[in-house]
Amino acid sequence: MTLLPKQLNGQNGSVHRKREKNLGVPELIAIALGGMVGGGIFTILGISVAMVGVYTPVAIAIGGFIAAMAAYSYIKLGVYYQDEGATYSFYKKTFAGSDRAASLIGWWVIFGYISTLALYAYTFASYAISGFAMAESDWLRKAIAGAVILVFTLINVWSVKGMGKIEDLMVYTKLVILIVISFVLINNSNTSLPMLIEQGRDFSLLNILIVASLTFVAYEGFQLVINAVNEMEQPARNIPTAVYVAIALATAIYVVIALGAILAIPFADIIANQEYALAAGANGVLGHWGTDLVVLGALLATSSAISGTVFGASRQMAIIARDGYFPPILAKRKERVPVYSIITMSALAFVLILAGSLQVILEFGSVTFLIVSFLMAYANFRIRKQTDSSTLVTLIAMAGLAMGTLFIIYYEAVHQPEQLLFIFGLYGILSLMSWLYARIGRKRRLPGAGPTDRAA
Repeated sequence: MTLLPKQLNGQNGSVHRKREKNLGVPELIAIALGGMVGGGIFTILGISVAMVGVYTPVAIAIGGFIAAMAAYSYIKLGVYYQDEGATYSFYKKTFAGSDRAASLIGWWVIFGYISTLALYAYTFASYAISGFAMAESDWLRKAIAGAVILVFTLINVWSVKGMGKIEDLMVYTKLVILIVISFVLINNSNTSLPMLIEQGRDFSLLNILIVASLTFVAYEGFQLVINAVNEMEQPARNIPTAVYVAIALATAIYVVIALGAILAIPFADIIANQEYALAAGANGVLGHWGTDLVVLGALLATSSAISGTVFGASRQMAIIARDGYFPPILAKRKERVPVYSIITMSALAFVLILAGSLQVILEFGSVTFLIVSFLMAYANFRIRKQTDSSTLVTLIAMAGLAMGTLFIIYYEAVHQPEQLLFIFGLYGILSLMSWLYARIGRKRRLPGAGPTDRAA
């Protein structure tokens, strides 16, 4: 998730652009695209091609549809509550008075962000060393991932204002580079789509749906539009317009890049170098300058995502701590900066990098946001009359999100049971901690956070 530092202000970490006029649809679409088009496409491409080959663009498109289903409830809840806190606020307000519900969603959402932070840092490191002899060194990759997290941790602690200008440059530059990369790859294709389809006739629909579920994490971030509810014109109209248009554009960008990659780069190269598939393949197709362009795009995309995730999620973590569901020290701020939350998030992301591979981090992130989105759909279903939501659409969304979660769990159980145990172990720890803090939350809640109206 990419969250622009200069777009956020205030105690609650909500989006706040210093503009004289309200945000219109174009600005809101840009916010959502900045949130979604981070390092996701660079991460999911190699894994997707390894599993479904020529049907990677199809799986990515289905992933976009799943994201649109998840967005339905976010939009309905966002228009109804018009609360900048989005996920955490929606759930605690829908289940007002339930400390367990608030604590559980708080722990899962924050660790979902921690997993995306780890994912982006791991991808940054993979592309950063892709042109060197030690590109296959997993420990070097993890060390560089830790280093880049440290850099953006220090920037967020000491120079948030200055980072805002750098962030804008990174966001818009990465979009241009991604578009250039996709069309250059298509123009340099060495095969045709019909030929690839002929070669890939023995495909598994189940695998396509599994990959579609795994790509969900690449669409996480559209809810940033809801964070801007106090700054926008006509929320009831502009929230759905901006979110759906942004998801459609992100899906189109991902599909075109995936299509260009499978047409121009041999599958063997993509699969052999999953962590930096585009860079490895671009060198043989486009030459040195093409590789440099891909690497630059990946580094910019992941850098902006790392910085934004550290900035935005740490502020939400501080608010949840103020509500009593995290250790109280995480609520403390120095000159409005939640230093302890920033440091804690970054440290936990590095621990996750050390403990897991790229794929297990990707799977944990996708499962987490699928589950959280399912909970949002369930919350919307509970108050569907108030939000004027379609019962059928909401139930279909819940079913789709639940199936997406089950697809990933099934794949792990069959092919990598040890990774499934790792993921379940993390959820067990998170659930236990959320339960413990739900019990002590009322006692530790800091002044200014009421039991049923805790600002997020």
